[in-house]
Amino acid sequence: MAETARTEKREFQTEVKQLLHLMVHSLYSNKEIFLRELISNASDAGDKLSFLALQDDSLFEGDGDLRIWIEPDKEAGTLTLRDNGIGMTRDEVVANLGTIARSGTAEFLRQLSGDQKKDSRLIGQFGVGFYSAFIVASRVEVFTRKAGAPASEGVYWSSEGDGQFELGEAELAERGTRLVLHLRDDEKEFLDSWRLKSLVRKYSDHVAVPVMMREEPAPAEDGDDTPAPAWEQVNAATALWTRGKSEISDEEYQDFYKHVSHDYSDALTWSHNRVEGKLDYTSLLYVPGKAPFDLWQREAPRGLKLYVQRVFIMDDAEQFLPLYLRFIKGVIDSNDLSLNVSREILQNDRTVAALKAAMTKRALGMLEKLADNDAEKYQQFWDEFGAVLKEGPAEDYANREAVAKLLRFASTQTGDAAQNVSLADYVGRMKEGQKAIYYVVADGHRNAVGSPHLEVFRKKGIEVLLLSDRIDEWLMSHLNEFDGKPLQDVARGALDLGELEDEAEKKAHEETDKQFASLTAEIAKILEADVDSVRTTHRLTDSPACLVVAEHDMGAQMRRILEAAGQKVPDAKPILEINPEHPLVQRLNQEGSDERTRDLVMVIYEQARLAGGDNLKDAAAYVQRINKLLLELSS
Repeated sequence: MAETARTEKREFQTEVKQLLHLMVHSLYSNKEIFLRELISNASDAGDKLSFLALQDDSLFEGDGDLRIWIEPDKEAGTLTLRDNGIGMTRDEVVANLGTIARSGTAEFLRQLSGDQKKDSRLIGQFGVGFYSAFIVASRVEVFTRKAGAPASEGVYWSSEGDGQFELGEAELAERGTRLVLHLRDDEKEFLDSWRLKSLVRKYSDHVAVPVMMREEPAPAEDGDDTPAPAWEQVNAATALWTRGKSEISDEEYQDFYKHVSHDYSDALTWSHNRVEGKLDYTSLLYVPGKAPFDLWQREAPRGLKLYVQRVFIMDDAEQFLPLYLRFIKGVIDSNDLSLNVSREILQNDRTVAALKAAMTKRALGMLEKLADNDAEKYQQFWDEFGAVLKEGPAEDYANREAVAKLLRFASTQTGDAAQNVSLADYVGRMKEGQKAIYYVVADGHRNAVGSPHLEVFRKKGIEVLLLSDRIDEWLMSHLNEFDGKPLQDVARGALDLGELEDEAEKKAHEETDKQFASLTAEIAKILEADVDSVRTTHRLTDSPACLVVAEHDMGAQMRRILEAAGQKVPDAKPILEINPEHPLVQRLNQEGSDERTRDLVMVIYEQARLAGGDNLKDAAAYVQRINKLLLELSS
């Protein structure tokens, strides 16, 4: 029995107060998950002790049999969960039970909407952990002692989840952690042994640490004392990934996903493999159904759970997958690594490099299989993680083609903003004689759809991919071809449609160039500070002009992103292309007034900037020129 002394009251971190309130109200409909979360934490505590004991087996304190015990007490109205894992010091109790020391917490809280259904999904992504106890308990007590510490350094923690917690000292002979949940009156169902056992088997059968409960005592015969009930193991306590795939149900795979990821939602798909040969390992990889709130925080924890010969080594081992696959969750268990491997050793280990290559191919293969077999689920994946996967071609040259097959884009063919067109889909619809895969990059889907560079493609019925994610221009700078066909930006360089234009059209373009040679020279002189050159174009049908990026210059989207980040970008001027069929350009070609010519040239140029998504250098001057020309027309 523990004795506590010298307790003090402390305030929860503000974020904890918010999370507690939201958790109790938003997750109440699935309150039984509290048991899964607490058992998962106890299992992690055992894993951590096993790992540390590799270097110092005195931490076992003479008892290396790890266990988790569950004790309901109907008379007292309490449910006790106890483990003999690593335990916590006083400082760790304050850090783990009084604050949320996790990057992105503030951003997570900002995303909360007040809609309990939506917020419950967010909370699930964040991970409910220890605080889930307050879903069913009006008061929670914690008794804990760090393995290897003296009994006098036990810690007592207590709270009613109301904004404060009590902290004190406790004399604890046993290492590990004991949670005492004082259940609310309407939660006494969780004191029923049969109910508890069924929940353990449902959610935690795969937990490798045995979960123990007292057996129901047999009725005593007349005159006999009731025997003390013995402890029985409730779960299988076999690491799920070590079992054969045919022995594991989908429900068990999903429960294990929630255990390793601390996610509240189901996984979209998974891949379970045992490999023997040059490498000897087992892997179980999952694709989540929802993106975590901290997906874009590069310092956020990521990676697989690493086991060596079934001994837990570390959480978030990021060395086994590239950064663009940071959303993948799961376990890798290797027989080829040393039990005393550290993060530093992993950085330079050849076996790790080979395992990373294998895990990457496995993950990409899992996604390809999902795309081939379940388009709806793959679209769900893409909507959540597509922008991250687009980092792949730049980061992983060896798997560039495999990643390219998985990419999805909006297109002029579909007519909406949904990114659901693969490069293979596009290639399958290419016109006879079409040599390139055409795309346009813009800030926003609407700007992409309205780009003047699409006009000739619409006229000829040629499909163009519409790229509007911030990462798209950078992606395309590292993805030059697909299936042997080059990818061509329709707003870059001179447009050559090759066999898609007949000889008569090409000859007409040459004649037009000669007819407008003097005008293009005059416009170039007026705009010499703003454009590199001026030429006629055949890519426009409705607009008077457009701006084109030189073949090897940085595109407008990337330039704007770098400038917004305060980075210096190389000087480069665009090329102005004018449409000789447009009435404004034809009027300009006949204009005799130098002043009006200059005004018209500036208006056409500035409209081309606006159509390309750029800001004007002098918006007021543009408005004045427009008003002046309108007044002349009305007079």
